[in-house]
Amino acid sequence: MKKLLSLAAALTSGLFAMGQEESKVKFTGYVEAYYGFDFNKPKDHNRPAFIYSHNRTNEVNLNLGFIKANYQSENIRANMAVMAGTYANANLAAEPGVLKNIFEANAGVKLSRSQNLWLDVGIMPSHIGFESAVSKDCWVLTRNISSENTPYYESGARVTYVTEDGKLTASLLYLNGWQRITRQDGNNKPAGGLQLTYKPAAAISINYSNYLGTEGADSIRVKRLYHNLYGVFQFNDQLGLTLGFDYGTQQKEKDSKEKNKVISSVAVLQYKFAEKWALAGRTEHYKDMNAFFINTGTADGFNTRGYSLNLDYSPVSNAVVRLEGKLYNSKEKVFLSEQGNRKTNALVTGSIAISF
Repeated sequence: MKKLLSLAAALTSGLFAMGQEESKVKFTGYVEAYYGFDFNKPKDHNRPAFIYSHNRTNEVNLNLGFIKANYQSENIRANMAVMAGTYANANLAAEPGVLKNIFEANAGVKLSRSQNLWLDVGIMPSHIGFESAVSKDCWVLTRNISSENTPYYESGARVTYVTEDGKLTASLLYLNGWQRITRQDGNNKPAGGLQLTYKPAAAISINYSNYLGTEGADSIRVKRLYHNLYGVFQFNDQLGLTLGFDYGTQQKEKDSKEKNKVISSVAVLQYKFAEKWALAGRTEHYKDMNAFFINTGTADGFNTRGYSLNLDYSPVSNAVVRLEGKLYNSKEKVFLSEQGNRKTNALVTGSIAISF
């Protein structure tokens, strides 16, 4: 903890030094505590292995807490955030040293005087998916299966262009790999991606993102190609709908034309029925036909549907108290329980999230 606090102090002091006016530096924070109860009652208190956020059960814990410093001027910008929580333990287990506690660390420079064109380098939020690690910013408390099994963060360089009317944002990325800060041992091939976001109106946002990279050491590496498409439609101040579709492939072995495939779909409907209250429902279907993303040890891979219902209460604009019920239903017995493997998994989760 002392190393983490020292790192945070040093980096935030560096952000102050970047500009002569302290007002250019803004500090924000986020804390989300939760309690989840898995009706399968796992003995080790861990949710299924494909869950990386809110992944502990039958205990009160911290999912994610971070302190962030942001610096912004006309031509340069920077973000630095250090974190703690079960989210960090699960998602950054493979990262060395204090990198496990880095939520975000990047610096950017504007490349054009006349155009909104930026280059950002460092550790950044993922360009894939509509659900982020910050649960308060999502319509439902926990993440969908696709979001859990695509990157939450990425490390590399990103060039971003925004049109003058703000309707189109395009980003091109050079990455160290699939949710990696440090490159995989023995792998010397960089990865990359593209993101296109189109907002024809204030209430509509359509996004396409992709990823192309390799997995494994160079001698056995296989190509991975992933596509993510989603749309967010806010019909009015009360009602909104998000639709998402993912499709990914990966070679079965190096130089092979045969591919493993994963496909998923998700829909989330949110209804704000009162000033401080909201309901949200989600349905999803995740099919990993060859179990290369989610290893089950079963003949037919991972083929699971999920359903959840979420109730939010926001006493103030920067805080939300949430309760969610979720049910998974799989074609195979992939969920562990006290009575042996089961096809279903039910969970109730409550949380309090505050941003400041």
